[in-house]
Amino acid sequence: MRCFTGRFQILTCALALAVSVYGAAQPVKALSVQPLNVVGTLSADEWQAYRSRFVEENGRVVDNANGNISHSEGQGYGLLLSLAANDRVSFEKIWNFTFTELLIRDDGLVSWKWEPTAKPRVTDKNNATDGDILIAYALAKAGTAWQEPRYTNAAQKLARAIGKSTLGREGSAIFLLPGAEGFRAEDRPDGPVVNLSYWVFEAFPVLAGLAPEYEWNKVWQEGVTLLQQATSGRVRLPADWLSIRTRMQTMPAEGFPPEFGYNSLRIPLYLLRAGMIDLEWLRALKQRWSAENEGVAVVNVVTGQVRERLNDQGYAILSAALVCVLDGTPIQASLKTFDPQLYYPSTLYLMTKSWLGEKHPQCV
Repeated sequence: MRCFTGRFQILTCALALAVSVYGAAQPVKALSVQPLNVVGTLSADEWQAYRSRFVEENGRVVDNANGNISHSEGQGYGLLLSLAANDRVSFEKIWNFTFTELLIRDDGLVSWKWEPTAKPRVTDKNNATDGDILIAYALAKAGTAWQEPRYTNAAQKLARAIGKSTLGREGSAIFLLPGAEGFRAEDRPDGPVVNLSYWVFEAFPVLAGLAPEYEWNKVWQEGVTLLQQATSGRVRLPADWLSIRTRMQTMPAEGFPPEFGYNSLRIPLYLLRAGMIDLEWLRALKQRWSAENEGVAVVNVVTGQVRERLNDQGYAILSAALVCVLDGTPIQASLKTFDPQLYYPSTLYLMTKSWLGEKHPQCV
């Protein structure tokens, strides 16, 4: 274990030791978040292929499988990937679109949904907390890497807004609400409701440096605790949307499919990017995702039935990354050439590939 410090990468030993309970009968090693450099980890060719397909000249990141809308998540990923490509021009354009078109709420959070054919273009002003975290994290990393106080100041404002408006409390536990409105206990009969894929674990040390008045270590700890609870059943997969009304047992939230779906595919990626590879669940998932079993898929977490198998290279590389990091097997040659088709798997591909290039170059 090691603790690290830096202007915007402050993680106390308390955070590194935060997870002391990983299940009542099963002790777990202390987990820590490893910092990522991010900058310069993405090849110019890969970024150009992504940018030309999904990023408009004005900095709008387009979800081409979802009616060509834009959302705060996509803007956050676009910022991180342009930073990974060390492309300051594109970063500025993506941030400018985000700032002018989506950062319109009174509480300092980012509205999540922008539709090109609607008027007004923002059709849902509620925020999506994962998008806010990705944007704040990217701004903070860019502010440090490029010595740009404007990005740093914006990151700090957003981090404080996240802390003020999207953290829920239950006893001593602190958790992320998916949005500022609609997910609390007073908002829903099964509330609070959470989405574990919104825990961008690598960002919490940075958020702790930006807004130290909030207990990000407890947020980080609760994410791991909830993941353990949600994967303790027979199927061992968390639903995308979880009710935590009963503190000792998570349940699929009402009104959502009880599925390990497109949201939750990001959970292992975020764990890996944070260096949190000691979680036993990752080995179970690696086995499940193997070619001998079902592969990467959308799965009903109640019945275990596979609804959809996901074959795009952006999903396949998630499984390959797990195998390489846990077992040392390099990813196959067919996954080394980027072929962007759809926004979401293409984004997951580059988030995985750039991280492997920085932390596990032997894999690629």
